[in-house]
Amino acid sequence: MTFCLLVVAKAPVPGFAKTRLCPPATDTQAAEIAACALLDTLEVVFETPGAVPVVAMTGDLGAAAQGAEIGRALRKATVIAQRGWDFGSRLANAHADTAVVHVGLPVLQIGMDTPQVSPELLAAAIAPVVAGTHGAVLGRAEDGGWWGLGLADPTYAQVLAGVPMSRPDTGARTREALAGLQVGELPVLSDVDTMADARKVAALRPGSRFATAVDVVRVAA
Repeated sequence: MTFCLLVVAKAPVPGFAKTRLCPPATDTQAAEIAACALLDTLEVVFETPGAVPVVAMTGDLGAAAQGAEIGRALRKATVIAQRGWDFGSRLANAHADTAVVHVGLPVLQIGMDTPQVSPELLAAAIAPVVAGTHGAVLGRAEDGGWWGLGLADPTYAQVLAGVPMSRPDTGARTREALAGLQVGELPVLSDVDTMADARKVAALRPGSRFATAVDVVRVAA
C-alpha cells in the first residue's frame, strides 16, 4: 500500500501561531506548542507504513520556534509551498501540487493540529481509498471542522476552494462538497484550538514533545 501523506503546516512563529492559546500561554509558549505538534505529527507520518511524506508549508521557519529542528525533519519529506488566496484554495492547491509530484497516488491530508494521531490510525484511514472501496474518507473534528481527508483522485480536492473554513459547519459543508463520491467516515478527533483542547490532546500523548510543551503552560499558570 503506497499513498501520499500530505501535511499542511504553518511555521510556528511567536505572535502568529496558536494565538487562541493566549492567555494563559504566552506568544512564545504558544509557538512552542505549535512547533511540538508539528514535530510529533511529522514523526508519526515518517513511521506510517506505505506513506510518501509531503509537507505543504507556509511561513518563515527562520523566525519560528524550533525552526532548525523542523527544517531538519522536513528533509525527509517532499516540501511544497502553499499557494492560494484563502485556506480552502491553499488546501485544494496542495492536493493538486502533490498529484503533480507523485502522479497516480491517492492522498491523505492532515494538519498539524492533531498530534495524537498514530501510524496505525493513518494507515487504516487511507486503506479503503487504496483498496478502491471508497473514493474519499473524511475525519471530522469535535469543533465541527475536519482533521483528515483522503482522496483516490486528489484533483477532486478543488471542491475545497468553495468550502468556508474554520467554521462550526466546515465538516458538514465539506461532506456536502464531496457529493458524488462514496465517502468513508473516520474517527472524530479533537484538534488544538484552545488551551482546553491542548490539555485534552496532551493527555492522549503523555511524554510527547507536545505534552511537555503544554505542561510548561500548566505549571506557569
